[in-house]
Amino acid sequence: MLSLDPFSTWLGIEILECEIGRCKVTLTVRKDMLNSMGKAHGGISYSLADTAFGFAANTHGRFAVSIETSINHIEALEEGDVLVAESVIEKVNNKLGFNIVEVKRGDELVALFKGVVYRTQKEWT
Repeated sequence: MLSLDPFSTWLGIEILECEIGRCKVTLTVRKDMLNSMGKAHGGISYSLADTAFGFAANTHGRFAVSIETSINHIEALEEGDVLVAESVIEKVNNKLGFNIVEVKRGDELVALFKGVVYRTQKEWT
């Protein structure tokens, strides 16, 4: 999926681990990711979490698309921070999947993301 995702590639996201029901990704905050206050734009941690969420949700072999997401930004982020987002599927059924994504800087939780996907009938080949 990452090779088909130019946005995540542009962000510099790398996959650390991925297995059925779980995906862990990382990125380093760059200067061009900062807002007017010199902190990482909230969209950076959101996008990292959303990528982990999407990849984990699709590990069951069917196309899954987000239908609802939310994030809590807990800590401000700086240029050079290395972020790791791990998405774990909490519940999956025939049509829906529910994921929690923790975004961390080292051992520190910096954002908490929740997402719901709709699982289509189309299969990944």
